[in-house]
Amino acid sequence: MLVTTLCYLERDGCWLMLHRTAKEQDVNKGKWIGVGGKFEPGESPEDCIRREVLEETGYRLTSWRFRGVVTFLSEGWEEELICLFTADGFEGEPHGCGEGELRWVPKEEVFGLNLWEGDRIFLRYLLEDGPFFSLTLRYKGDALAEWSLNGGEKNACTD
Repeated sequence: MLVTTLCYLERDGCWLMLHRTAKEQDVNKGKWIGVGGKFEPGESPEDCIRREVLEETGYRLTSWRFRGVVTFLSEGWEEELICLFTADGFEGEPHGCGEGELRWVPKEEVFGLNLWEGDRIFLRYLLEDGPFFSLTLRYKGDALAEWSLNGGEKNACTD
């Protein structure tokens, strides 16, 4: 299982969003997500998110919260455990990202972007400032088939 981090930087009612457009073989191609990436050997979730945010944005995190874990399951892609963070403190000079376009988007407008359906679930939970959570998302292709919050009942998705 792949273990990664994902962070939503917050400023002035906006989240810093990354439009993933740079890589052809990318499960997130064309989607808008937060910033983050894969763990390097010996890293904690906090070490990983600090490094990844700095590499992808130029910002050095000074204040962040570990908000939850997301288990991403999809046919044809490696299973992924995502350590989800928000950050409201950072410093430094922003730079371009080799993964795609970075843009500050008002939180209420984020849901109009091309997002994974499962991201819509945890982003709403982040907006509500809910407690630490575990969210399991099972996809069939690009479509969310079912999801479960904190090991509870599975919620089936229909078109």
